[in-house]
Amino acid sequence: MFSFFRKKKIIPHIKLSGIIGNVGKFKQGIDFSGQEEIISKAFALKKAPCVAITINSPGGSPVQSHLIYNFIRQQAKKNKKKVIVFAEDVAASGGYLIACAGDEIYANSSSIIGSIGVIYSSFGFTELIKKIGVERRVHTAGKNKSTLDPFQEEKKEDIERLKNIQLDLHKDFIEVVEKSRGSKLKKTEVELFSGEFWSGRKAKDLGLIDEVGDANQILREKYGEDVVIKKFEKSKSWLSKKLSSSNDRVDQLANILDEKSVWQRYGL
Repeated sequence: MFSFFRKKKIIPHIKLSGIIGNVGKFKQGIDFSGQEEIISKAFALKKAPCVAITINSPGGSPVQSHLIYNFIRQQAKKNKKKVIVFAEDVAASGGYLIACAGDEIYANSSSIIGSIGVIYSSFGFTELIKKIGVERRVHTAGKNKSTLDPFQEEKKEDIERLKNIQLDLHKDFIEVVEKSRGSKLKKTEVELFSGEFWSGRKAKDLGLIDEVGDANQILREKYGEDVVIKKFEKSKSWLSKKLSSSNDRVDQLANILDEKSVWQRYGL
C-alpha cells in the first residue's frame, strides 16, 4: 500500500489571485514578500516533475510583477523543474507578465489575456477648486517635485517625462514576453504590444498561450489520472481576518472600489 502511494506523481500547485502590489491596509494583493515562501516551498518538492501556477490577476505593480516572475524562473532553474501556468478569468498586464514565467501557458477559451502595456491614470481638479474658492499652495525644493499634481494645470514637460518612463517600462515588459514566448508568437496584422487584450481562444492563435485547458484537465493528461495536485496557498492570518472584519468600513470600501475599477477594465 505504501509503495503504491509513493509511486504517484505529486504536482505542487500555487494560486496567485488579485491585484498585484499593495491594495489596502488590511487586504493583501499579490506581492513578492507575500509569495516568496510559498513559491520556494512548492519548488522544493523534490520528486515533483513540474510546478503548476494558476494566475488570476488584472495586473498592478510592474516592480512586484517582475520580482515574482524573476523568482519563479530562478527557482525553476535552481530546482530543474518545468513551470506550467494556467490563467483563470484574467491574466492581463502584470498578471500576464507573471504568466510568462511558465514554460507552457494555458487558459480558458473565455479568459482575458494580454494588455501588454503601461497605464497611468489620475484626475484633474483645477476647475473644481476654482469653483469652490480653494487656493492651492505648493512649496518644493526641486522644480519637478510636484509633477502631475492633480490640483494644478498639466504641464507639457511633465507629460513628456511620464511618457519616457512608460516607454522604458513597456520595453521591459515586451522583452519579458519575447524572451518567454519566443518563436511561439505569431506574426499577424495584430499589434501584440499595443495594450490590447484578447479572449483565451484568440490568445492561442496569437501565440500568447500554448493551449486552451484548465489545471486539473491538463495535469491529468500529462501526468496520469492518479496524479496528486498539492495546493500551496498563503493562508490568511487570524489577525488579518479580525482586522478586516473591524469597523474600518471607509477604508475597506475605498479599497473595494479601487480594486473593482481595475477588474472592470476587463469587463469583470
